Amino acid sequence: MLPFVRRSLVATAAAFLAAGCSPKPKAPASEVGLPPAASSEAPGVFRVRFETSKGAFVLEAHRAWAPRGVDRLYQLVQSGFFDNTRFFRAVTGFMVQFGVHGDPAVNAAWENLAIPDDSVAQGNKRGTMSFAMAGPGTRTTQVFINLVDNSSLDAMGFAPVGVVTEGMAVVDSLYAGYGDGPPAGFGPDQMRIMREGNAYLEREFPKLDFIRTARLEEGGATTSALPTADSASAAIAPPQPARRVGQPAREMAR
Repeated sequence: MLPFVRRSLVATAAAFLAAGCSPKPKAPASEVGLPPAASSEAPGVFRVRFETSKGAFVLEAHRAWAPRGVDRLYQLVQSGFFDNTRFFRAVTGFMVQFGVHGDPAVNAAWENLAIPDDSVAQGNKRGTMSFAMAGPGTRTTQVFINLVDNSSLDAMGFAPVGVVTEGMAVVDSLYAGYGDGPPAGFGPDQMRIMREGNAYLEREFPKLDFIRTARLEEGGATTSALPTADSASAAIAPPQPARRVGQPAREMAR
């Protein structure tokens, strides 16, 4: 899938990412990553530093671009949701998707908390992050970062919430050897990730890169400019519309 909802990222390039159903998991191992008791509005602009197994990158989120999506991203970061999560879907020349928690019980807690859609105010340019989805009103926790300009996703409703301002080379280097997930490829199965969590990924896809921590950065200059794709990425043609668009692991890959 494209970096979208349920497992379909390009499953018809229009099947935005699909998510799968799974049996009720056990209680969460801890409170980390669980939905907040009350929703909160995000600042107009904020930065998130993602420390990964390949190094760090910084995302700058702009609430004016997609208010509902940015508020959800802010909640996820504040809860610690992204800590120790895998980049389970990395498709060279397309996008990298993540946002499925390692504890199935935490995923279940967010399952029915989909947010309404945002209008697409910014294009899906290289370096931008959008929520994956399986269709209208299905965004939950999965997100993806565009590795190239994916303007075809704009008309499909994928609204960018922010852009990588530092460390795009780290994003480009994330392990993509497993390819897309089923049915488009033989990579991680999003439905199994939702049901089995990191245990499944560590056992069957041990080379996947992961997020160590994702934390809000204090202070720091902000910029509204999108990063410029380097010559190497610019040479990569965008994915064909028939490719899987999937939600972000349940969305993009959902």
